[in-house]
Amino acid sequence: MNRFTNLDHLKSLLDQHHPLPSTIVKNLQEELILRWTYNSNAIEGNTLTLQETKVALEGITIGGKTMREHFEAINHKEAILYVEALVQENEPLTEWEIKSIHSLVLKNIDDSNAGKYRNTNVLISGATHRPPDHLNVPDNMAAFINWYQNEAQMLHTVERAARVHADFVGMHPFIDGNGRTSRLLMNLELMKSGFPPVVIKVEDRLEYYKALDEAHTTGNYTPFIDLIAKASQESFEPYWFVLGIKP
Repeated sequence: MNRFTNLDHLKSLLDQHHPLPSTIVKNLQEELILRWTYNSNAIEGNTLTLQETKVALEGITIGGKTMREHFEAINHKEAILYVEALVQENEPLTEWEIKSIHSLVLKNIDDSNAGKYRNTNVLISGATHRPPDHLNVPDNMAAFINWYQNEAQMLHTVERAARVHADFVGMHPFIDGNGRTSRLLMNLELMKSGFPPVVIKVEDRLEYYKALDEAHTTGNYTPFIDLIAKASQESFEPYWFVLGIKP
């Protein structure tokens, strides 16, 4: 596909500048953590602004905002750092890793359900798709990991990452925190292959939800993969800016 050819070209161009100076890496990481945390939480209804998220990540409590919203920001940063550690250690994707990521997402918010598959059926607000019966979640997750270890490895990295996101969130294995966890898993996959993590912007939420629902109800993943491919192309832009190059 042409979109993947272009993304491979951009990755190759970025690879030529590795290793990046530590000051640039730190600057890019801080900026990414803020944008990723703000947008991923805002998609799920967190009302912290970008600047408020920055302050919350610095450990300062903001008046008029719930403790849950503060914890969502802090937890998400911790989850990103954990994902980065998994990339460094080249850890394989397993159910244990998925549960560990989810545990961080719900830490101090819903500890009784953190890292535990749901034991009740759920509806996804605004979606046509209905997640599977909770009794099927363990088998579905085992099948998901089997798919990932086999057929998924034949896909281009960006398509595989998009499918990991879409298929995981379609199962909705946890009672809460599935969206944030799915985006962390998607970026874990991208980062393991040397692609920059993508940020789904809150202003693209409607298109994002529509593409996901179409994938879940019709099996047509193309709109969602296109959306992730577009976001992937945009994810290179901060690198070009700090490096002062025009690809």
